[in-house]
Amino acid sequence: MTNDRRPDLLVTTPIILGVLYDFPQGDGGASFERSLHEGLAETSARRSRPVELRSLEVRGLPAGSAGAVEDGLRRLAADGVAAVVGPSISDNAVVAAPVADELGVACINYSGGERTRSDWMFHYQVGSLEEEPLLLANRMAERGFSRAAILFDESVVGRRYEECFRAACARHGLTVVESRPVPSLATDLTPDLDALRVHDPDVVVYLGLGVAARAVAVALDAAGWAVPVLANSALMFGYARPEWRVGFAGWEYVDTVADDNRVRAMLASRLPRSGTGPIGCAAFDIGRLLGEALVRAEDGDRDAVHDALESVKGLPAASGHDGTVLGFGAWDRGALKGHFLVLREWRDGRSRQVERPR
Repeated sequence: MTNDRRPDLLVTTPIILGVLYDFPQGDGGASFERSLHEGLAETSARRSRPVELRSLEVRGLPAGSAGAVEDGLRRLAADGVAAVVGPSISDNAVVAAPVADELGVACINYSGGERTRSDWMFHYQVGSLEEEPLLLANRMAERGFSRAAILFDESVVGRRYEECFRAACARHGLTVVESRPVPSLATDLTPDLDALRVHDPDVVVYLGLGVAARAVAVALDAAGWAVPVLANSALMFGYARPEWRVGFAGWEYVDTVADDNRVRAMLASRLPRSGTGPIGCAAFDIGRLLGEALVRAEDGDRDAVHDALESVKGLPAASGHDGTVLGFGAWDRGALKGHFLVLREWRDGRSRQVERPR
């Protein structure tokens, strides 16, 4: 009988990592996987086994269903993957977390929601539903705004953002004059903007996944209302949708790309497209986290990979301001530590970092 765990066979047999996409990828996931491979390559000299990616695209929330996400994760697990990268949307990661726990397969989602975390669901924060509102409220105070009107997505993402933003405003003595839920895939928000305008707010705040942010921009332009706008990390959509940037001009928003980050600059010199956007930086960092775990768990055993991820500490991150680090721990499922949120604005078709008071 052949022993499939002989050392010589293990060296030549690749470890399979799953990639679960929860919405359609314009390039089939090629750019994300290029960045992921670049991160994994950081530890290739310390690993004897190669790594192979097995990707699966499903249509999750908000355009699809929670069931599609659960199904996709089960399919990847049945294929024998050692771990999974994804999902990327908080609504879907919340669905996937209990499934990951049930199956005993470590996942690293790259969403904004800390409530996505569980024993087997690790979290790389591409933004933060809980922490971005603090930054936005701070920015309101810095700019002398005291009265905010909110539009938020009627979803897990939008409701959590709105809840945390209200708490941050109360902490700063700021007033929320109106708050309205809108469909995550809204295309016409003219009546909603009209309802906000009667309250004469100092600033409009958009909080959500990002598709509806385009509708906000169109409605503001049509109304000729030149009110300042602050937004959550939804405006990262501008990286993928250049045609939306004109509508976002002058809007300040939360990002994870920082001009001073030396790891990001190094990545940009190697893979320019990856190093200039938040998702490329995230994929690179996730590859490094998994690579470090696989150095410690080279047989690809799922329990060993889970435990090895908990032991990864202090990697300099490509996301966030310089000095942000990566790592996990026992009961610690948030990858990014430090100042990983960055205030930026869209101006002249480009995302530019906002200079803030020290």
